[in-house]
Amino acid sequence: MSVFATASGTGSWPGTAARQAAEVVVGELGAAMAHIVELPARAVGADSVGRAGALLIDMAIDTVPRGYRIAARPGAVTRRAISLLAEDIDALEEAWETAGLRGSGRPVKVQAPGPITLAAELELANGHRAISDLGAVHDIVASLAEGVAAHRAEVSRRLDTPVVVQFDEPLLTAAVTGRLAGVTALSPVAPIDETFATAMLDTCAATAGAEVSVHSCDAELPWKVLQNSNIAAISIAVATLGAADIDAVAEFVESGRTVMLGVVSPSAPTRHPSAEEVAAAVVAVTDRLGFGRSALRDRIGVTPACGLAAATPQWARTAIGLARRAAEAFADDPDAI
Repeated sequence: MSVFATASGTGSWPGTAARQAAEVVVGELGAAMAHIVELPARAVGADSVGRAGALLIDMAIDTVPRGYRIAARPGAVTRRAISLLAEDIDALEEAWETAGLRGSGRPVKVQAPGPITLAAELELANGHRAISDLGAVHDIVASLAEGVAAHRAEVSRRLDTPVVVQFDEPLLTAAVTGRLAGVTALSPVAPIDETFATAMLDTCAATAGAEVSVHSCDAELPWKVLQNSNIAAISIAVATLGAADIDAVAEFVESGRTVMLGVVSPSAPTRHPSAEEVAAAVVAVTDRLGFGRSALRDRIGVTPACGLAAATPQWARTAIGLARRAAEAFADDPDAI
């Protein structure tokens, strides 16, 4: 059974209290796949891209009006990112110990910006996206891969449990299809080659030291990039899937890999669904893949559709709890749903 064929959150979480968030995540997902939280409400250095400041090796970041840029040397932004990540790890370790899960063997997930999205988001000193400079891209990929591997190993050591990695790639589609905006209309960002995009993901996956998933809530994913890569799983929002995507998901699963289906709303709906309704939403997708449900029980995971940073704390707790119960129902007896 794939380690990703379970329930988890996608990473981001509401609020600014790391310990409180970790307690909820471990409490709701300890029997599935708990994850280190991202709390972007803490601002600079706490969002997905800002967290890279704590992960990159021999590379620093600073802020600019549009986001972050590569800096010549570590400064306040990098130090803040490192401090916030350390706080998050401490909070997870404390919650893990309190729950009595040390040495349990239950997997934990860490998230990081994917290499393509990070290269697209970081600016060079001249204001252009780093992804437009091949040398900068190679440096970012190497630095990120090494840093995420070290981060994963630290969390695994401190929790005494297996840790897997999720790379967030919200800009994967835009980067491959040439939809990234340049600094001006006269300086467009050229699309990156699909083979190169696959190589970027594979470099990070090979270095991580554990199974790796790629998460994106975007529509029209470049499935050729994902299919040709060595990643073990993809995490996607069900609402974005068209007919062609269903065929691509089926091909991905047929290759022996896992799909985590984002079926729980990232914000509180008018009427809260039951776990049975969420499980039904899962099989509504899996039944279109052309396999029997039982054949997929080891290849399907369940998550919220996207990050929970904009949710209320109450709904964030409910959302991951619904994902866990739906994943358990599918794994136990999918034909009964």
